[in-house]
Amino acid sequence: MIPRFKPALGLQELKAALTWPQHDDVARFEKAFAAKMGQKHAIAFPYGRTGLMMLLETLGLKDKEIICPAYTCVVVPHAIVFSGNIPVFVDSQEEDYNMNLDLVPEAITEDTGAIIATSIFGYPVDLDKLDMIRQQYPHIPIIQDCAHSFAAEWKGRPVQKEGIAALFGLNISKIITSIFGGMVTTDNDTIAQKLRKLRDSRLASPSLTKSFRRLFYLLAVYPTFWPPLYGLINRLERSGFLGRLVKYYDENSIDMPSDYLEKMTDIEARVGIQQLKKYDIIINTKRHLAELYSRQLHGIKELQLPPIVDGATYSHYVPRVKTRETVLSKALDDGVQLGRLIEYSIPHMSSYAKSKSIKKHADIAEKLSIETINLPIYRNILKSSARITALWKR
Repeated sequence: MIPRFKPALGLQELKAALTWPQHDDVARFEKAFAAKMGQKHAIAFPYGRTGLMMLLETLGLKDKEIICPAYTCVVVPHAIVFSGNIPVFVDSQEEDYNMNLDLVPEAITEDTGAIIATSIFGYPVDLDKLDMIRQQYPHIPIIQDCAHSFAAEWKGRPVQKEGIAALFGLNISKIITSIFGGMVTTDNDTIAQKLRKLRDSRLASPSLTKSFRRLFYLLAVYPTFWPPLYGLINRLERSGFLGRLVKYYDENSIDMPSDYLEKMTDIEARVGIQQLKKYDIIINTKRHLAELYSRQLHGIKELQLPPIVDGATYSHYVPRVKTRETVLSKALDDGVQLGRLIEYSIPHMSSYAKSKSIKKHADIAEKLSIETINLPIYRNILKSSARITALWKR
């Protein structure tokens, strides 16, 4: 079976994970990450959501309204809530799935503390519109959410540099991975110093148990994505047997992982360093596959194809269909797993219906949540791309 995603892990990462730790593994990863993103500072966290939570605290935000997309990963508003702030949800735009920046001014109040600008699925946020918001509201900091968009560019401008700080997630489904983990980057010396100090005072050193869990998780990934075995894994996943191992959120709760206040492990940092070396190849492959899919699927009426955009990094290739469950089921019958990555509009989730949050209209977000699918878009899928596009050519 062809998996819906597959991390670009090889022998280099395995060897790095099994190497005896050095005292500065995390610091070396931070330095290498900052250099790759073209920024002065990178501060490592156990999860991107922990980094966001502590960044908001570093900015002195408490009981403030934080504007974020209605259609994004649910861990973003979770981190906002855990930081003691209030998420304000703004609807998406259909053309590239990003937050509709034209709606942001009407969401701004005297209690607005920050705006989180997400470049979802690797599509760069419109920095021209963001500049206009910044000029009109210079007192409101802008945070770039780059979890899907490592170094994506808007008209040649790297999005991660166009805000007070940028967030990155590093779990195995991201463009590059450190097993789990997250990173905050910034060019602001004062914020970097304060954020690092807060992290070091609030987060415990990773336990030996956590390090072993990360190592075992990594070791399990290799056979999991082996095609002859993946069919069984997929059946277990669909049966619900794997439970929380494959589902990162609970519809009914606002929560954080149990180890979100333990620092990144050395094992994760060493794996991350190796992944950075593959970054350019990974991005170039994703861009090539996105263009290939768009050419091969052009004109198929049942598919609404995502755009091809200069500077996009295509963490996912995300068409839209009207009958998603039927499409997913038929693809599985042909040995191809298609994904439904963000299958919710956050304001419509039961956990946020009951929480203290502000819900603007989210009609587009709700539509995207039920229509999007994602095609496999990773390094060693090139030879199978014709088999994937053939799903719609019979």
